Amino acid sequence: MRTVGVEEELLLVDPATGEPRALSAAVLARAFLDDSGQEVFEKELHEQMLEFATHPQADMERLHAEIVRCREEAGRHAGGIGCAVAALATSPLPVTPSIGVNRRYEWMAEQYGVVVHEQLVLGCHVHVSVGSDEEGVAVIDRVRPWLPVLAALSANSPFWQGRDSSYSSYRSRVWQRWPSAGPTELFGSAERYHRRVAAMLATGTILDDGMVYFDVRLSPRYPTVEFRVADVCLDASTAVVLAALARALVDTAAQEWRRGTEPAEDSVSLLRLAAWRAARSGLTGELLHPATMRRMPAETVVRALLEHAGQALAAAGDLERVHEGVEALLRHGNGARVQRELLERTGSLREVVAACVRRTQAA
Repeated sequence: MRTVGVEEELLLVDPATGEPRALSAAVLARAFLDDSGQEVFEKELHEQMLEFATHPQADMERLHAEIVRCREEAGRHAGGIGCAVAALATSPLPVTPSIGVNRRYEWMAEQYGVVVHEQLVLGCHVHVSVGSDEEGVAVIDRVRPWLPVLAALSANSPFWQGRDSSYSSYRSRVWQRWPSAGPTELFGSAERYHRRVAAMLATGTILDDGMVYFDVRLSPRYPTVEFRVADVCLDASTAVVLAALARALVDTAAQEWRRGTEPAEDSVSLLRLAAWRAARSGLTGELLHPATMRRMPAETVVRALLEHAGQALAAAGDLERVHEGVEALLRHGNGARVQRELLERTGSLREVVAACVRRTQAA
């Protein structure tokens, strides 16, 4: 059974006003005084963000429990200094982000200018174990068309600087400003993948292999493929659905590779269009179907993903959990729909943040 780990970035907010608070250093200091925070929480680019990473888990119930526990601990540490955490992929309220103090972030600010200052966006990264770089690159080549569907399921960033962006995932549009971000062409082998990364580093445009921001990549630190397309999810249960789907996609792709099935040859330009459509529509409109790259209802495309990954989901024991989670998302909406409905009901972005703080802590 492949193991799965999840990294989530949480927004630090004022519990009274809903405005982001630049207090990550203080929250981390409290966490590091607690043994449970030693290997869990990390700083991020902006001081309004807090990141945690789960341990690798083979069982999705255990992964769910760990995500819930990490969110609870993050909330406890933040509460100790008068702020709260919210699983929001962008701040609904206006914010002027504060860049963290270290040499890496200073280099990025100098090189990329306003792009860095506008990158207060929060994602969910899913790591799935692979047996080798060769298997990992074979997986990367074969999961490409399905990544926009994962992005649509996770979409949780409709607001930007106090306004409705008209997107379900505006985070993903902001993220695309990085020069190395987005979908990739087919690599064909681990050797070609590593040669491409080396060529990118040789340009001096990115600092290190940690800045290879492909939608899915070989992790620079772990023996995993890392899915990087998802918004941080409002509900912990949605993050687990994404993790289970990512593992199933890896299993399905690896089986295709071993059978000699060639990957789809969709161009980067088509994949960018599919990603844009997913960011715009989420689950409320149309997506590009991976088999045809033509517009179809989001529900139809999501069900195609379930069919594509169904055997792998069943083999891992995840089929019922994922089907129930996806049905709930299709029925009640992803984070973007929930946020918009909260605003329509309350008329206040502050109330949206407050409700999302409470939901972040729910199991």
